[in-house]
Amino acid sequence: MSDAISASEPQFLAVGEGAAARDIAYVVRPAQEGNNGPALVWLSGYRSDMEGTKAIELDRLAAESGLSCIRFDYSGHGVSKGAFTDGTISRWLEEALGVVAHTKPERVILVGSSMGGWIALRLAQEFAKRADAPKLQGMVLIAPAPDFTSDLIEPNLTKKEKASLAERGFFEERSEYSPEPNIYTRALIEDGRENQVLTGIIEVGCPVHILQGMKDPDVPFQHAMKLVEHLPADDVVLTFIRDGDHRLSRPQDIERMLFAVKEMAG
Repeated sequence: MSDAISASEPQFLAVGEGAAARDIAYVVRPAQEGNNGPALVWLSGYRSDMEGTKAIELDRLAAESGLSCIRFDYSGHGVSKGAFTDGTISRWLEEALGVVAHTKPERVILVGSSMGGWIALRLAQEFAKRADAPKLQGMVLIAPAPDFTSDLIEPNLTKKEKASLAERGFFEERSEYSPEPNIYTRALIEDGRENQVLTGIIEVGCPVHILQGMKDPDVPFQHAMKLVEHLPADDVVLTFIRDGDHRLSRPQDIERMLFAVKEMAG
């Protein structure tokens, strides 16, 4: 069986207890023997999964470089179990922590896209509290969307959406990327307030490279500038891509992502 095939068979990890238990699908590409480089950890965006273009390209880079790569699907995403509508930042963060704790990498580079950027920043905060957490070697954040529920969704809610949240506990909006609408729940929005990171200095203790499209309709480029203001203690690079959209999945965008990861991996 080739590396490419063996690395793509998901395993499942039970996270949570009782009614909150769910099986999280994850894939680990082992490092080449003798390679002590950092593990690359992929953190998907909202409604994205570990089979997306950027995730697969990151895994390919790991294979070429002999590095380990860890990918997983949040509950309600991809092949993981659990209802999407039960999802919150706290819940998806718990799953990310669970997968990392289970796979036990010594050093990691977190690569987070959109909401995955928020999860990456929260992971850094949680790692700092845990003696057994891996050392964070770097972060590459692609169109990061920290605090998107409170900063980007709540201020722009229409009367109809507010009424839907109050009456039904969720509202729907048309998705640019899927025939299915995006669903935002009251639980997600309320939990988002508990996980805000843009409230003070974010101590991540490692270099950070942010890639941001200036034609991103979902996360305005000013949001990336705001994030940089909260990361003053660390080595931070912000790359604006003038014609870049939110996905940043074009070949030239992928090259930028891979270059940033390679630079951090040394």
